[in-house]
This record gives sequence, structure tokens and C-alpha cells, in this order.
Amino acid sequence: MSSQTGARSFGLSEHDKGVILVVAATLAWSASGIYSRLLTTDAWTAIAWRSLFGGLFLLIPSFFLEGGMSKRQWRSVLRPSGLAMIACQTFSQACFIGALYTTSVANVAVIYATAPFIAALLGWFLLRERVARRTMAAGAVCLLGVMVIVGSSVGGGTGLGDLLALGMTASFAMIIVIPRINPGVPSLPSTIVSAFLTLALFAPFGSVGSLDLHNWIVLAAFGATNFSIALVLFLAGARHMPPAKAALIGTLEIVLTPMWVWLFFAERPPAATFAGGALILAAVVWHILVEARRGGR
Repeated sequence: MSSQTGARSFGLSEHDKGVILVVAATLAWSASGIYSRLLTTDAWTAIAWRSLFGGLFLLIPSFFLEGGMSKRQWRSVLRPSGLAMIACQTFSQACFIGALYTTSVANVAVIYATAPFIAALLGWFLLRERVARRTMAAGAVCLLGVMVIVGSSVGGGTGLGDLLALGMTASFAMIIVIPRINPGVPSLPSTIVSAFLTLALFAPFGSVGSLDLHNWIVLAAFGATNFSIALVLFLAGARHMPPAKAALIGTLEIVLTPMWVWLFFAERPPAATFAGGALILAAVVWHILVEARRGGR
């Protein structure tokens, strides 16, 4: 009897399992900078083949998530909302890798953190959804942070990368909004299709000859962990906790992504990134905490 009680005391609740899964997803996402710095191939090749591996590894969990591989699910990608999801995801993935190649990892991470506020703005513009004042205030602070980062990059050689990061963030914000326009559109089929479409679009511009064993391994790991496994872990973990808490754990990515590159590759972010990133991180955390407190009430 005592042994059974002890076993139960060490058991994890559904909430604890959710936290572990979301933390694992965040760690997988935060490794993007490491993968991009380990690659020795050009950006076009990285965009194409990372997407291929991501799509292949996402095929397996797609049998068990969002209703499985039903015909209805896959027919949905041919609807306007499904095609819009595919276009936004393809553009977002291309901008993501391009940004990692042309600006600092820290800049990409902190600019990407503004996606929820851009989504709120798009929701107001496209759906006339009401935007709370606290969201507008946090979004304004994030915009100021982005202006600090991008403004310091003008003439510094990373302006294009920062704009690509902003393009990635805006297109990802559209991915958030599209299901609100059509709640029936599933995300996994369009994600898989966009992965193979990205390969078809960008492989002709790349160089397969530059892919030695080292690059193949890194790209396979990049696509498997950062593209597919992280998504599956987050979807599984977020079911067992309030959305605000899952989002709060996810903000660790803003800190961890540049930290890994700083530790392993001595890539020190510029001072403007520290200043702008501090503004963005503070605004994001403040907004999530306020939302969590109001949700608790």
C-alpha cells in the first residue's frame, strides 16, 4: 500500500506533462540559430532541404492529429483559406532561413516575438475584432523595439535580414488570423504541402553539390526537430494548460535562441538588439501576465 502511494506521489499530473512538453518544444525551437550556424551551404539550399525534411517528419504525426489523414482534411488545402495558409507558410519559412543567414540570430528572435501583436492588428483590420487597450499598448512598445533594432541595422549590413525577419513575422501573423476567418481550415495538411512546395520553389536556386554528409545531417535534424517535432510537442502540451501559460513558456525562446549562439559561436548581439529586445520581451511578458490574471478572474 505504501509503495503504491509513493508511486502516485511521484506521478505527473496532466498539467505537469503539458509544461514538460511545451518546454521541450521551446527548447527545440530555440535551436534554430545553432543549426543555421552549423550549416556551410547557401541559403537557397538550406531553405529547400530543411523544408523537405520538416515535411517528411511531419507526415507521421499527421495521421494522429487534427482528425488524421482524412480526405476532407486534405481537400481543405484547395480552398481559398487553405491556399492562403500554404502561401503564408511558404513565404514565412523562406524568410526565416533567409533572415538567419543575413542578420544576427538575436534580431530574428526578438522581431519574431511581435507576431501576436501584428496578428491582433490584422484581426482588427480584416475581421473588425476589438483590440484591447493593453494589447495596443504592448504592441506599441514592441513596435518601438523593432524600430530600435531595424534602425540600427541601416548601413550596418544586416538591414535586409531584419526586413526578412519582419516579413516572416507578418506572414506568421497571417497564419494565426486565417483560422479565425475560416475556423474549419486544418493547419497540418497545409504545413506539409507548404514544405514540399518550398522545396520545389527553392531547390533550383540551390546547390545540391554543396551538401556533404555534415550538411545533410544538420538539415535533417533542423527539419525534424525545429520544424516538426517542436510543433507536435507544443500542440500536445498546450492542450493541458491555459493558453497564456503556454505562451509565457514560449517566450523563453526569445532569450534562449540568441543565448545558445552566443555561448557556442560567440555571436554577440549588438547593443541596439539588447535595447530593442528588452523592450519587446518586457511588453510580451507583461501582456501575457495581465491576460493570465484576467483569465483567472
